[in-house]
Amino acid sequence: MILAPLRGVTIRCFRETFADEIRSAGFTEAITPFITANAGYDPLKDREMRGVSPPQLKITPQFIGKDPVALRTCLEKVKSAGYDTADLNCGCPFPMVRNKGRGSGILRTPDVLRRMLEVGCEVMGARKFSIKARLGVDRSDELLKLMPMINEFPLRFLTVHARTARQMYDGVCDAEGLKKVTEVAKVPVVSNGDIPFPVPGSQFPDSSRLMIGRSFVRHLGVREDGGELLERYIAASQRELFGDRSVLGRMKELIAYWKDLPRWKRRWNVIKLCRTVDELKSCLV
Repeated sequence: MILAPLRGVTIRCFRETFADEIRSAGFTEAITPFITANAGYDPLKDREMRGVSPPQLKITPQFIGKDPVALRTCLEKVKSAGYDTADLNCGCPFPMVRNKGRGSGILRTPDVLRRMLEVGCEVMGARKFSIKARLGVDRSDELLKLMPMINEFPLRFLTVHARTARQMYDGVCDAEGLKKVTEVAKVPVVSNGDIPFPVPGSQFPDSSRLMIGRSFVRHLGVREDGGELLERYIAASQRELFGDRSVLGRMKELIAYWKDLPRWKRRWNVIKLCRTVDELKSCLV
């Protein structure tokens, strides 16, 4: 299992704080929330690349962009820093991203996607570069139509979130659309989107390749020690960030995944109004 990149949630501080919980859950790798591959940007200065990776958990940096030259520079820097794999975000569904031709928007510019794949496989090497994509932007057959081109490259794997970008995270995943991509793919396909945690063995065989994010984060809130976990995360974030506002923003981003759980539903109505860390901690008692 691979821990999915959730912007603002499965960040470096989260992975370090909950390293034991992540490993005991069965994850062996984590994809970082995307790092921008823009000209002049140094990925090694990004917060995701700071600090030391948790032992026994492989970290693969993910990049987002549409500039092959900038991607090359970024990949060369992370490779020189010791990262031997990298991933390209071809799935971010947010309109402000996709309308600029990045994230899921790159699926609409095959020539750009080809150049990005060429750079990724050249710099990182065969079976060291991967992509994470949606089934399409408006239609669930858009990725399928790109598979002949994608199959030309020696990718490490292709992760497919079985929704379109227009769906965002609404509606149900398109199992049939995912199956069609898997049937024609010449690279390993990793399933993503609405995969429950813990993973039911009857639904997914041991050979299944899975990327899980939201259901694992939600599961942390189900645990009896959820409040203790949150206090650990608060302490770690206070050491990293400056001021209550930044810490509260990070905590609320996480707790928003728990807001419908019985133990957190009533608390959430108070937590979302908290203006200080002390106020937040009082909700955990």
